[in-house]
Amino acid sequence: MDKAQIDSTKTTWQRYQEWLYYHSELGFYVDISRMRFDDQFVAAIEPRFEQVFAQMQELEAGAIANPDEQRMVGHYWLRAPELAPSGELRTDIIDTLSQIETFSAQIHSGAIKPPNHAQFSQIISVGIGGSALGPQFVSQALASANPRLGISFIDNTDPDGIDLVLAQLGSDRFAQTLVIITSKSGSTPEAANGMKEVKFAYEQAGLDFSKYAVAVTGRGSSLEKLAQAEGWLAVFPMRDWVGGRTSELSAVGLLPAALQGIDIRAMLIGAKIMDSATRVPSLRQNPAALLTMAWYFSGNGRGEKDMVILPYKDRLMLFSRYLQQLVMESLGKERDLAGNVVHQGIAVYGNKGSTDQHAYVQQLREGVPNFFATFIEVLQDTQTPTLHPELEPGIFAGDYLSGLWQGTRQALYDNGRDSITVTLPKVTGQEIGALIALYERAVGFYGFLVNVNAYHQPGVEAGKKAATQVLNLQSKLIQVIAMGQTLRLDQLAEQVGEANQETVYHILRHLHANQRVKLEGNLAKPSSLLVSLASL
Repeated sequence: MDKAQIDSTKTTWQRYQEWLYYHSELGFYVDISRMRFDDQFVAAIEPRFEQVFAQMQELEAGAIANPDEQRMVGHYWLRAPELAPSGELRTDIIDTLSQIETFSAQIHSGAIKPPNHAQFSQIISVGIGGSALGPQFVSQALASANPRLGISFIDNTDPDGIDLVLAQLGSDRFAQTLVIITSKSGSTPEAANGMKEVKFAYEQAGLDFSKYAVAVTGRGSSLEKLAQAEGWLAVFPMRDWVGGRTSELSAVGLLPAALQGIDIRAMLIGAKIMDSATRVPSLRQNPAALLTMAWYFSGNGRGEKDMVILPYKDRLMLFSRYLQQLVMESLGKERDLAGNVVHQGIAVYGNKGSTDQHAYVQQLREGVPNFFATFIEVLQDTQTPTLHPELEPGIFAGDYLSGLWQGTRQALYDNGRDSITVTLPKVTGQEIGALIALYERAVGFYGFLVNVNAYHQPGVEAGKKAATQVLNLQSKLIQVIAMGQTLRLDQLAEQVGEANQETVYHILRHLHANQRVKLEGNLAKPSSLLVSLASL
């Protein structure tokens, strides 16, 4: 059936009422009515969700969901410890939350304080991927104008970016700045390098880093051992059954949020309520299942269309980045669980409305129809309505935002472009926790539906291994160059036993740009270059 002709006998209003999901306790709406699936598609896919619901139930009961590492997947237990499959896990979750709240209260009160100062006032959070994206999203969404502690993030191994964060903070403020290092293994290069860079900056400022440092890491990791040996302020656990992209409601996200003064209990409550809603074994009564069905329909179960996230709220601007990791790392897989090559996944991008009215909405409406949109609508414009003027009689700034969302949604639909709308009543901890839980569950459902492992990331690990090989090669090159010889690039490559001269060239070009080796000759003709040690 031509998608443009689907349900042509029904008005959009009738279809909206038929497919609108509403959760009365949360005030959440999920609207998939502007996705052009028909009754035949629903009838065909609905029985498949019976197995999906059963698989999710097994997952939450403690089944091994990550066979690569023989791990359970239990981020759902973080907001409902009573569902954890053992008393030891339940106690561990409850105790960790209590430790986070106690530590945060001690930091706020000055019971734990930096040397020579009454209180900590700032945080530097060092992490990568899920250890950064969740905390960054939550900070922007929920932090107040005057947080208990301000926060800066180092989320890459880019020295220029690290320099900027440290310079903006100012070395004179290091003495009042808490540093959180987040790494499950302790050996992830980006987090490890960030820690070393910050530690060096503190030492250069004459400060004992251990008096300012906190670790969030796996038990028995190299980072935990380092923190204990050096006497850091605290160590909080990361568990092997919580993946980075689903770790925001663990110590990874709850610790920085609590330190900023964000209500972490509200986040956990919102997630728990949404988890209950997404356990309902009925496609039409389960908001995450509705999202999953819409995604599957739009991309023919193969991710053939991109997911464009358009939150109409400045505080939610980073939600698209957060979802990029959650969706793409979970679902972007070469092989299914049977070992078949399937190349699954859904590409995610986005920014915010109405900024994108003036950016890429033009292409969304009239360009390549290779996407479906997801609008995130927030009903409450502001918590301070009396501080805002009428721009026209009866019209406020938030009314324009709502009008632009509705206009864009309709304009896309009129030109054959599908969309989903998720509506929140306001932006508080409860709503953000629920939003996180909604998409965590939808991603899990989709993984089961297309038969891929949504809880491992072999592609990421492959990239890390390849990077390690490059760095090992660089060490060999430097050893040869340090002998004082001047060699052609091909001679140098031969001496270190590297057949791929392009890799050698890229390493040397980087070292040359940073004044660590000297390249002579025509840079456009790499094979002719002469390489020698730079005199710094």
